[in-house]
Amino acid sequence: MSAETLHKIESLNETLRGVAALPEHGAQCLPGRFYTDPDYFRHEVETFLSKEWHCLGRSDEVPRPGDYFTTRLFDEPLLVVHDDSGAIRVLSNLCRHRGMPLAEGTGSTRRFVCSYHAWSYGRDGRLVNAPRMRDKGVTDKNCSLPVFRSEVWNGFIYANLDSDAQPLTPRLGQIENLLGNYQPSEMRIVRTFEEEWQTNWKCLVENFMEAYHLSVVHPETLHPYTPTGLSRKSMSDDAFTSYCANYPDTAQSRGVGAPGLTEEERRRSTLFCLFPAQIASQAATLLVSISIQPIAVDRIRLRWTMSTYGDELTQDELEARIALWHEVNREDREKLEKMQRALSSRHAPSGQLAPRDYEGTIWDFYRYLGRQLPAADPAAREPHSLSLVAG
Repeated sequence: MSAETLHKIESLNETLRGVAALPEHGAQCLPGRFYTDPDYFRHEVETFLSKEWHCLGRSDEVPRPGDYFTTRLFDEPLLVVHDDSGAIRVLSNLCRHRGMPLAEGTGSTRRFVCSYHAWSYGRDGRLVNAPRMRDKGVTDKNCSLPVFRSEVWNGFIYANLDSDAQPLTPRLGQIENLLGNYQPSEMRIVRTFEEEWQTNWKCLVENFMEAYHLSVVHPETLHPYTPTGLSRKSMSDDAFTSYCANYPDTAQSRGVGAPGLTEEERRRSTLFCLFPAQIASQAATLLVSISIQPIAVDRIRLRWTMSTYGDELTQDELEARIALWHEVNREDREKLEKMQRALSSRHAPSGQLAPRDYEGTIWDFYRYLGRQLPAADPAAREPHSLSLVAG
């Protein structure tokens, strides 16, 4: 990395430190370069994104031994499989011989057999057979599939590419309190979708986690039952942020859901971001989770799942909810892709955030980003105002 690039990244990091340190009442947006600079995107991937826990999907996508689905995290092709012991494993989806992917999409199998030279692996990733390679010293000790760290929490599957990462679940006590009555672990998956958007990963996190745009961007789809004015900031800590999109009294019931829910919980959607890149909406009868997989500074892959509680919703009602979410995503995508093209302007803003009930979650997100920075070297600091680096 050139000295010029290093200087640029440190300058942006110093700006982020300043933004993250602002009090909530004075919170402001990050300048446009944080969303458009490819060197800064690579810096994010190398310093923290590739070392964080990421949601891959739901455990009931692989309910039986041998069930699997494939996905990616950054440069790593992954194979998520229910093994013979009943555990869910996240394996490298590359044959140890020449690097051929072992599986595509979803399915169920007794063994994973490479289509190139027929090396085969068990459901736990152990090498079972490598034809004509016995004399070459190939064994299950040196050629089984690498296993990535994974955890299951409330029915979500998480993986971490960093073998030294701290466990995830012990950090989630407060978000457990927020979601517990909804019983997300008891919800059953009804649909999974994947798509690519031309936007920066942070743009979608911020868009999903703020209520300020709901009545403007979604006047027909969301405003009737989650208007901006009724939204309220909710719990947050170092692991997550959240807000409640409350339903007006005139809105029809969205369902009863789990028996332990309060009436207040039934009359809202609880939206949360588990940092850095899982965003989700939890309601009484419906749970929609979007896993954001950053690909480039202006490109992301979304893998989103929809789950429901029990059999309260009919198939027609589920299809209507799915159609609604597709339309909401289309509306957001249109705005974010248009904004992404404009953020490279030298005049890309660093304006004030809206009050806490509408954009306080973005302030939480910026503080999370600030915590990922290495400690600043006081001797290397160059005093400047935030406005000077906004372009």
